[in-house]
Amino acid sequence: MSRLLRRADAPPVPARELTVRSADGARLHVEVHGPDGAPAVVLAHGWTCSTRFWDAQIRALAADHRVVAYDQRGHGGSPAVAPGEYSTDALADDLEAVLAATLGPGEKAVLAGHSMGGMTIMAAARRAGLRERAAAVLLCSTGSSRLPGASTVLPLPAGKVRTAGTRAILATAAPLGPVTPLTRRVLKYATMGAGAAPERVALCARIVHACPRSARSGWGKVLADLDLDAGVKELRVPTAVVAGTADRLTPIGHARAITAALPEGLGLTELTGLGHMTPVEAPEAVTAKIRELVTAYLPAGTRNTDEGTDGTAEKKEVA
Repeated sequence: MSRLLRRADAPPVPARELTVRSADGARLHVEVHGPDGAPAVVLAHGWTCSTRFWDAQIRALAADHRVVAYDQRGHGGSPAVAPGEYSTDALADDLEAVLAATLGPGEKAVLAGHSMGGMTIMAAARRAGLRERAAAVLLCSTGSSRLPGASTVLPLPAGKVRTAGTRAILATAAPLGPVTPLTRRVLKYATMGAGAAPERVALCARIVHACPRSARSGWGKVLADLDLDAGVKELRVPTAVVAGTADRLTPIGHARAITAALPEGLGLTELTGLGHMTPVEAPEAVTAKIRELVTAYLPAGTRNTDEGTDGTAEKKEVA
């Protein structure tokens, strides 16, 4: 049984791995799963996470989709950068670089972003690279502004004290320490719904605790001052939103406000009782929404068939 569990928990093996250079030279680790010529899906993870956060979606989609997942700068296999190189402009630059490196001429993809990954898409809303490449978008458990004031992670009344405390949590570089039963309980309270399965809590804990302190703090400071409301209004791509009603990090009010402001909104799916980690807490629901967007907005004519593949993994760097 333990051997079977280890096999089920093993990360999906990519067909290709790339190192993509962003506009400022930052290196980004990128994985490509699934067959070339299949409809493309690009996944952007959130704060303190990595490509491993999307493993359930990759496993479910890679049989008949080409799935691109990348590590945000400073996370996973993407090296840390200097403190001044964490910004919403950098998020947009990185996404544009990944799209340019992984999609063929004229090819479009469905983009899905969780938390900071959704903010990445909002930050790139005005960019030609996104407007030319995005067929549709899925925003999961994200917000566009005023994150410290709205967060309910700290069990305090809304106001200056709670906001200041939340800002301090976002910016801290204090070590998280090893994953223990106590840290799993803390993580579950802060980021997941009360009914989250223990194995999914454990997965999120492993991913979050693996995030380097410098990246966690650097990006946390960006999130504390986030203002992407204008980006929401410029996201002129068919866009669906998914969020948990028990989200403490980006409460459901964020999702409702984004949905109301989107120029081409496709509505909000509210997942009752779920927290912030929706792709892990409700992987089937998130995967189904991605498939729905591919079917509706990614006709065969927008797929790339120029590259061949023998099904084996390779690794290369893209400038």
